Amino acid sequence: MTQRMFEQTEQALHRTFETPQDYGQHDERFSDPPLDNELGSTKRTSSCRSTDAQCLCGYEDQVEKPEPNQQAKFQVFPPVNFTLTVSALAQVLLHWKPNPNQEPKNYTIRYDVKILSPVPEEYDTKKTHSIRTAVLHNGFSAHIRTLLLHNDLQMRSDWVKEKLLPLPGAPETSVTNLSCVTRITISSTVSLHCTWLPGRGAPEDTEYFLFYRYETYTEECQDYIKDKWNRNTECRFSVTHIDPEEVDKLIVIHINGSSKYAAIKPFQQLFNQNAIEKVNVPRNVTVFLEQNDLLATWEKPISPFPKECFEYEFYLFNLKSGNKQILKISSNDFRLWIDVTNRYSIQIRANHHICCTRGFWSDWSEIIYVGQNKLEDPVAWILAVLCVSTYCTFLLVAVICKINHIWSKLFPPIPTPSNKFRDPFPNDYERARTCTSDLETEFGSFAEDLYCSALDNSVF
Repeated sequence: MTQRMFEQTEQALHRTFETPQDYGQHDERFSDPPLDNELGSTKRTSSCRSTDAQCLCGYEDQVEKPEPNQQAKFQVFPPVNFTLTVSALAQVLLHWKPNPNQEPKNYTIRYDVKILSPVPEEYDTKKTHSIRTAVLHNGFSAHIRTLLLHNDLQMRSDWVKEKLLPLPGAPETSVTNLSCVTRITISSTVSLHCTWLPGRGAPEDTEYFLFYRYETYTEECQDYIKDKWNRNTECRFSVTHIDPEEVDKLIVIHINGSSKYAAIKPFQQLFNQNAIEKVNVPRNVTVFLEQNDLLATWEKPISPFPKECFEYEFYLFNLKSGNKQILKISSNDFRLWIDVTNRYSIQIRANHHICCTRGFWSDWSEIIYVGQNKLEDPVAWILAVLCVSTYCTFLLVAVICKINHIWSKLFPPIPTPSNKFRDPFPNDYERARTCTSDLETEFGSFAEDLYCSALDNSVF
């Protein structure tokens, strides 16, 4: 698939000799350094001359201009067969040949190269080829001319121009908001994680495919994460060919796509490998108190760079007063006076400092507590409150039951039915009824007292 993608890209890039246009900008940090400056680049200085009360400023070469007879002696011809070739993802080979009409004499021939887009750049070289790394989805444009050096004279030919057309595709179908993060693993390999959003004009059936290039190695993603429309929006490489020991090398990300309803425009972006690195957390953080001083030590994160290459942020939070401090530290230890009667929480994180471009700050280390007034576990507080509340509730029920005789009201004694027939033995009957009522009353009181007593025993 990678070879097929390269062939389609090369077929879509046509060369022409029309006047170049500026197709877009990106960070100049991501352009390759000038090549082949053995004799040094031409030094240009600013000059200003007055003309009718106006000052016209520009840049002039800091060399003597030849006399007319000297110019006639040396004729400078522009290079021939100037071509632009896509040699890899986001990589262009500029190639040309010396003009055969240039007579070989006692002078030096060099070439001025001017990149117009996507990032303006100027340099000179004595070779007849040059390789540049640049995003190509909006095209590429360059000029070249012959530079003749003889003693203190510098003479130049006319410019030869060429450009690559933008990659084909419907507007607003390219991915947007592309971001990537790398991490150095324990095994000293580098992982890569990229996310993006589909283009606003991309159909719902669009499938995006991501490739990364590092140096000469190119690989297609095999592990995608999809959105709710089943479109690829994330990619993960658990292991890559990115060298963790290199400094400020470029990672090329290329994302193309396919759809039944529109041609998806490819998108490319260059990343500095150190600028997108998520630094690992500092290791073995140790914190202790020495009288009124807080002492903290730790080890550098997992990284091939030495400890001098890192800086740290020390986060100190006073749990009693709520005060927060974030202190910048460039070493692996720290001493600070604190009020030991307070309780503090401490965390540390790291980032690149000197050896390379700063990356993303690491996550904060695990919280470490020091000082007095220990912060109780909130779960323990909740359980304690629940236990006390339950105890108080049962106690209140028992007291109410004891005072108001709740059970005698809920379960009153059953009354004796009246007798409508005349009792031939009224005295005996009255005595029997009186005895029964007294017995029932005593039994009811006894049952009530027994229940309340049992309830009190169970509560207390």
